[in-house]
Amino acid sequence: MSVSRRKILQGSLLCAAGMLHGSSLAVPQGLDARPAWDERNRLAGLAAKFMKTYDVPGLSVAIAAKGTAAYVEAFGVADRETGEALTPQHRFRIASISKPITATGIFTLIEAGKLQLDTRVFGPSSVFGDDYPLSANGANTAQITIEHLLTHTTGGWGNGANDPMFLNREMKHRELIASTLEHMPLTVAPGKSFAYSNFGYCILGRVIEKLTGQTYEQYVKEAMLKRCGIADMQIAGNTLEDRADNEVKYYGGDPYGMNIARMDAHGGWIGTPRDLTTFFVHIDGFNKEQLLASGTLRTMSTPTGLEPRYARGLFVSEHNWWHTGQMDGTHTISVRSDRNVCCSAFTNVRSAGDMHNAFNLLVEDVMKSAAGWRA
Repeated sequence: MSVSRRKILQGSLLCAAGMLHGSSLAVPQGLDARPAWDERNRLAGLAAKFMKTYDVPGLSVAIAAKGTAAYVEAFGVADRETGEALTPQHRFRIASISKPITATGIFTLIEAGKLQLDTRVFGPSSVFGDDYPLSANGANTAQITIEHLLTHTTGGWGNGANDPMFLNREMKHRELIASTLEHMPLTVAPGKSFAYSNFGYCILGRVIEKLTGQTYEQYVKEAMLKRCGIADMQIAGNTLEDRADNEVKYYGGDPYGMNIARMDAHGGWIGTPRDLTTFFVHIDGFNKEQLLASGTLRTMSTPTGLEPRYARGLFVSEHNWWHTGQMDGTHTISVRSDRNVCCSAFTNVRSAGDMHNAFNLLVEDVMKSAAGWRA
């Protein structure tokens, strides 16, 4: 979450995406494909080597081919101190993979006629109206649209040292938004620059609440996750004592020193890799039970001119889309390839050194391996 998204955009994730684009990934003909035992052993060996090299406590992976779960495995431990073995049912903080979930929620409201991409968010005739009075220097803020928030082009509030989501930990959403609008006014007009913004997606979460009359979490669960058959995702707690049932323990940095619950719409969900792979299957554009219409999915996955590698809640390449998540204690990735393969992989430690590169290469290898799986 606090990692520089410029590094992600310019670094190893794009390398991994390029490999996915350039690979000869083939999907098995059967709808219920599984890797052979020798392939499962090979993948287990790759996981073991990766975990040993980077001192990773636990690694969990789920891959779907043609919309059907094909490989779901967990390696290592959920809790180093107790030695609890990691299982595919263990839940992880998914960090910024929360953003595609929020973007999908916004698009469900657009499809329902409650919102448009050019709808303004603050000021007169906006989503919030006079909920957040604008200061004298709030002219730029009054120009922000839903599109700007989805595409990280508000003109500010980036995820650097002054990321509003990591300041004023004691404030609730409404207080934080009001304080940020007052004390961190935009100095660049919306639509002129790209700055990856956790705060922008926090605002989108509040848009969902304003238009539905439900909490962000309630709406996502009832209007989206339930339709996908996902029952166990929820917004995370903040402390070690707040861990949910079957949630892993996190390592590296200060994983229990953040207000994770307040990050709901940009980084607050917990779930399993299978949950997130299932979610991606429902927005991959290949399957019958999609959350969004095909035209909406094209809009959601089409990049902007300001940042051609980011669309609306998704990183994109020519044939694939994905999102990553990083915060203290967590490193996650969910990928959809153009060959009807979706994969998610989570660890319960934050990447260090070149672990980020190795993690993406591991995921790419797992996805390519689907070419040899048999029904």
